[in-house]
Amino acid sequence: MASERLRLLASALVLAGAGALAHASGASARAWTGAAALAAAGLAIAWPLTRRVPPLAPVIEPAPPPDARQLAVLQAQLEALPVAAWLVDGASLRALTSRARRLAAPGGVRDPAALQQLLRDAEAGGAVVLETERGSERWQLRRQSLALDGQAQALLALVPLENELEAESLLAWQQLVQVLTHEIMNSLTPIRSLSQTALALSEEPGAEAELRSALDAIARRAESLAGFVGTYRRVSQWPAPVLAAVDVRALFARLEQAVAPAWVARGGTVAFELDAPTLRLQADEGQLEQALLALVDNAARATAATRTPRLWVQARQSRGGRLQIGVRDNGPGVPPGLERRIFLPFFSAREGGQGIGLTVVRQLVNGMGGRVRHVRPIEGGAAFVLSF
Repeated sequence: MASERLRLLASALVLAGAGALAHASGASARAWTGAAALAAAGLAIAWPLTRRVPPLAPVIEPAPPPDARQLAVLQAQLEALPVAAWLVDGASLRALTSRARRLAAPGGVRDPAALQQLLRDAEAGGAVVLETERGSERWQLRRQSLALDGQAQALLALVPLENELEAESLLAWQQLVQVLTHEIMNSLTPIRSLSQTALALSEEPGAEAELRSALDAIARRAESLAGFVGTYRRVSQWPAPVLAAVDVRALFARLEQAVAPAWVARGGTVAFELDAPTLRLQADEGQLEQALLALVDNAARATAATRTPRLWVQARQSRGGRLQIGVRDNGPGVPPGLERRIFLPFFSAREGGQGIGLTVVRQLVNGMGGRVRHVRPIEGGAAFVLSF
């Protein structure tokens, strides 16, 4: 670059000298010859610059195509998803995962055409039962609408539930059998011991009083066992709910009138709150009231040793449009680790508790299409939320 500048400067100086010589010497032939020679020399010096190749314009590279390897990895990951997924595009139904293809292949559902019709007709998600070669299986259907390039499409996914539900059911039965075995053995063990004592006393003269006492104890233990079985039968045989519109405000007014005096007499407070006075829900009013009374009674027992017991009953509309009713107290709360067992029949975290209150609540709420769950408040205590 520096040599080019020097060459250009030298050429300019020589040409300038040629011009000055021609101008100063008039029309002399010798002067003109010298000027012409200088001009030729200046041009000769500058000539290589005229042959220099101009720099090429920058070439804009096209955008690289998508990484084929990355696309292959994404495709493999999609194939391995543990759900059966399809893409609905107009009238076409395309399987997106290997689970979906296996479900429609031999060894999957018994009627692939019925499965395709079920997927095409699905307007919303929900639980479905599929007849497969392994028997009836429960699945959860999910649908997600979307638009690509202005074209309406939908993603459908079937999530298998059978194994998880069977495992959960087996665990619940195991826990229930443990509780039933414990309660029954609590009565049968003393009955057996007292029976042996009574048998021995029957052979001893003058032991009528002791024999009568042993037989009386046997009768009391048998009556207690019969009461336990009767309670279990009552818990498992609630009548079917009759759903109708329930005015939550009127329901809360009745509940507050029924339970507030007992809490105030203990030095406590009761608060029934609604987000809006017009809240309504579809439920069996009698069974809903029974469930709430059971939760309030549970809160009263939990706060028996609390100096200033407090009860909150709140109803609000959640963001998803579901109505939620919460019952909260300021007692010691559910002991850690027992949250999943408190709804089990005859299991109680409280000494001397029968363990049927929360079981009744869950059965009543589930029968009305709702759900009840335990929540551990940040402020302490226990809270139970009914969702409809």
